[in-house]
Amino acid sequence: MMLWDEETAANYDTPGEGMFAADVVEPAVARLAELAGGGAALEFAIGTGRIGVPLRAAGVPVTGIELSGPMLRRLREKADEATIPVVVGDMATASASGQYTLVYLVFNTISNLLTQAEQVECFRNAARHLVAGGRFVIELWVPELRKLPPGQSAVVFGAEPGYLGLDTYDVLNQRVVSHHFDFDFDGSRAARLSRSPHRYIWPAELDLMGQLAGFTLESRHADWAGAEFTADSRSHVSVYRRPLKEQ
Repeated sequence: MMLWDEETAANYDTPGEGMFAADVVEPAVARLAELAGGGAALEFAIGTGRIGVPLRAAGVPVTGIELSGPMLRRLREKADEATIPVVVGDMATASASGQYTLVYLVFNTISNLLTQAEQVECFRNAARHLVAGGRFVIELWVPELRKLPPGQSAVVFGAEPGYLGLDTYDVLNQRVVSHHFDFDFDGSRAARLSRSPHRYIWPAELDLMGQLAGFTLESRHADWAGAEFTADSRSHVSVYRRPLKEQ
């Protein structure tokens, strides 16, 4: 079954709540608009346009790459092809026409590429789309392996009424599967389980991928607002930059 199928796309948007809350979206849009520097932006895995649509509304020309037809159809309910052009394809290999000062990947999406080789190719694809001095921005979580005692392979990452989130780790192969359980306590509807596989990446490994593609790490913060990244940070926003001149 396709990960980003019709059911997932239909339930993906939560307007004003969760990752669609204003205090989550607005700092990301503001930072990305600043990093675009007056140029055009390309979003890898643009999805339903959670970030791309408000970034375009902020005056930044946005193009997307998206593999999922159902997710793209949801985006088209918000913005037409003339407003946000989208190339259907894999973010590690697909090409979009034009020149970009910014390529970006949000909400852990690079981890949906399940091999190291694919993740390296994603960096190289970003480099191919960027002008000299352009930036590649990645928002990514930090693997929470410190929570795993010996012999345990699962960590609860979210628990609230009607929802349970559980990550199961394969530390040998650097894989994690996120399990999302949605249910009603009164049994009024059937429980729903969705899963998403990921290949987790340590920040240092991500930096090496950047070097292989010709990038230099420009900055790393714990969030879009610029909080300091520390050993206890659960996620990071990393900005990589192409050289101003070809070497």
